[in-house]
Amino acid sequence: MTQVEILDAAADRSGGYKVDVTRGQRIGRVSSEWFSRPDDERFLSLSDLYASVRSRTERSRTRTMPSADIRVEARSDNPEKLSFLLPGADRPVVPTHWSFGQLASLVGAPTAYLRQLPAALAGINLQYGLTSHRAEQVKTLEIEDGRTELRAVTGPDYGRIFDHELVEAVQRIAGNGTGDTRWKVPGVLDWSTGVYNPRVDITRDTTTLYASDRDVFLFLVDDLNPIEAGRLPDGSPDLYFRGFYCWNSEVGAKTLGMASFYLRAVCQNRNIWGAEDFQEIAIRHSKYAPSRFAHEAAPALTRFANSSPMPFVNGIRAAREQIVARDDDDRSEFLRKRGFSKAETSKIIETVLAEEGRKPASIFDFVQGITAVARDKPHQDARLEMEGRAKKLLDRLA
Repeated sequence: MTQVEILDAAADRSGGYKVDVTRGQRIGRVSSEWFSRPDDERFLSLSDLYASVRSRTERSRTRTMPSADIRVEARSDNPEKLSFLLPGADRPVVPTHWSFGQLASLVGAPTAYLRQLPAALAGINLQYGLTSHRAEQVKTLEIEDGRTELRAVTGPDYGRIFDHELVEAVQRIAGNGTGDTRWKVPGVLDWSTGVYNPRVDITRDTTTLYASDRDVFLFLVDDLNPIEAGRLPDGSPDLYFRGFYCWNSEVGAKTLGMASFYLRAVCQNRNIWGAEDFQEIAIRHSKYAPSRFAHEAAPALTRFANSSPMPFVNGIRAAREQIVARDDDDRSEFLRKRGFSKAETSKIIETVLAEEGRKPASIFDFVQGITAVARDKPHQDARLEMEGRAKKLLDRLA
């Protein structure tokens, strides 16, 4: 049986773990979130995040109504603002920027054009669209916050999964997300030494727990328990950590989804380095979305959190041991049969030679070479397509 060493937390007293981030994929999704979030969308613990998103749920209500019964109001004392009078309401609701765009899209009105019009003219166009809306029914999400705001307008079959439900599912495996369980906000890679330090203070600059009025996004790692899956060319251990991120939007701005993977490090900009075995599921907010979340997504998260790394480690070991090319002709033929161009084939072989000190021979060698070349692709689609082909090599082996 494969020997797997899962190092304990005490092993990082020297300040961290030496890792090789030239291998595997780079995933920039978390970095994009980190870069775009203002301070008021950053949270230092899952408890704080849950309290925030749960509070707005408690102040919200959702209703389904005929679109023709919605009345558009344009106040003469504020010609730039619109509000809506909903059936059974005693005062108008004010749309958010997001819900205004949703409502315009539902009735087939050009959102960008309406935003440029004076409120009275925009209101006339919207009212006509609501009255003649073929779908007839709409579902609203309203919130009381000193005034009544219209947070979302969707079709009647929109299957809303509230943001606090996702956070609660994560809390069941990650506690507070600060190190009280195996799962925590990630540490930081020191580029000058190649050492990944899992013990970093959680601040608004380092946190990976985010929520806005439109969505929630969480990224956590099990980086105090590194997994050794083989050896590097210099004989040192090739270390991995488990990680996952998940996202949701209760107002319809995005799907619900989660991704799990093994990684080697997270840098200061929250890029994920050296990722392997990336798995992702997404759930559209359709009619049965809440049921799918309860019976599919949430259990999948728990399974990954509690699963053994043995299948992953055995897959890496098998990929290292399966020799598929013994000379240059074998190498070229192996890659060309899998759709790589002549230029890509040469680049992959040269990259492995430069990084490993030898030409590729095993499945693992080729996978590492392909993902390394993919990182240099200027366009995301091309990069993802090449990384997908690398993953297929490992999947077929498994």
